[in-house]
Amino acid sequence: MKEDSHRTASIAGAAIVDAIKRSGVEFVVSVPDRVTSETVLRRVESDSALRLVRVCKEDEGVSICAALSFCDKRALLLMQNTGLLDSVNALRGIAVEYGLPVVMMVGLLAHESVATPVESRSYGVRIVTPILDAMGIAYEFLHTSGDEQRIAPAIERAYANSTPLALLIGRSPV
Repeated sequence: MKEDSHRTASIAGAAIVDAIKRSGVEFVVSVPDRVTSETVLRRVESDSALRLVRVCKEDEGVSICAALSFCDKRALLLMQNTGLLDSVNALRGIAVEYGLPVVMMVGLLAHESVATPVESRSYGVRIVTPILDAMGIAYEFLHTSGDEQRIAPAIERAYANSTPLALLIGRSPV
């Protein structure tokens, strides 16, 4: 599916952070990535309402987010698609098999601005949604201004249903 030509404004990093906070997320666990570091991670880092936890590997972040859910704390793992692919086994073993609300915001590195992830020329982007589908992990593709309105409800559903969620960022936020 191609994006409508009238919906071309990029999603705003400030709007993403506001939506994360509205959803009740207190902790952002992060491995810096090229897609969201400048516009989302920097805002998180300076926002006193959010606690940033830096990790070395994404699968560590999966474990931390899962553990925080046992303490009734909401967390979001910020990474890019390469890290998602690297952490598939941790997601399977922790989030999927135990039914835990591990919420991930995934920047799609090398994503073209007019393609859905599965239509991407980048193999690493193209396989993300089929893998999430195979694992039964719900996802939202966030690409243009206004899409941030779907963040808080999606996170609410993930925690209400105790299921993992991937929020896919299609192009670098502004």
